[in-house]
Amino acid sequence: MRLTLWGTRGSLAAAGPETVRYGGNTSCVEVRSVDGSVLILDAGTGMRRLGGTLRGEDRRVDILLTHLHMDHIQGLGFFAPFFEPERNVQLWGPPSTTQALRERLTRYLSPPLFPVRLRELPCRLALHDVPLEVFEIGPFRVSAALVCHPGPTVGYRITADGATLAYLPDHEPALGLGWVPAAPDWISGFSLAAGADMLIHDAQYSAAEYVDHVGWGHSALTHTLAFATTAGVRRLVTFHHDPGHDDDTLTRLLDEAGGSAAFPFQIVPGTEGLSMDLGDRRDLGAPPVVVVR
Repeated sequence: MRLTLWGTRGSLAAAGPETVRYGGNTSCVEVRSVDGSVLILDAGTGMRRLGGTLRGEDRRVDILLTHLHMDHIQGLGFFAPFFEPERNVQLWGPPSTTQALRERLTRYLSPPLFPVRLRELPCRLALHDVPLEVFEIGPFRVSAALVCHPGPTVGYRITADGATLAYLPDHEPALGLGWVPAAPDWISGFSLAAGADMLIHDAQYSAAEYVDHVGWGHSALTHTLAFATTAGVRRLVTFHHDPGHDDDTLTRLLDEAGGSAAFPFQIVPGTEGLSMDLGDRRDLGAPPVVVVR
């Protein structure tokens, strides 16, 4: 199973010379199995470039949305396979008690916010509420569960080719406590992350910044590290970088985190364009922090 990070920024795209190292596009991750099957996790602005690489392929594409905040769906209208006649695209999103997924997405994909309506896309598009249980998409075994973030929001656990990925890009496991509890039963998202080969997790704030953002649905880097430790993951990818954090700030925060303690997993900074093979464990003995400069 191969992962490619097409967008790692949170809340708002942040393009500029100060963000070229880690990237400025919002959340979008490609997951490709050994047989070539494709899952796309979230549809942030990074989805536009991903869509260009998929143009003309004859494969079904499944898009799994964690939630419908703008930074996670803004790339939908610019995704090339949507405009390919007869292309099979399956779009999954968290269930709501008030409106269907199509109705909620149409608020964005329709005038005056967007010139093309969802129903006008020429591909063979089907929309699904994500089951809050285990389900299968081709070779992928997927688990979804509600996690702590404003509005209906899910995290995902995906297993294929003998490896497991946990994806929780917007998540606040320390809400109400200010720290991540040691008892797993009380931790939002724990069942999704437990024992995963790789965890992609919200690390938006520094510890000092989190104090002013309690309840916003995001994590301090210190909370992310504590969550990954409790969950027993092999690798942690820091994700959903704050749009106000430039490259130097992100590197400093990661250096400070890596130098303050020894962690039982690798820390991989979420960097736009980075590709990783989950089934390859040969580098698990590498230094615990991998900083892209």
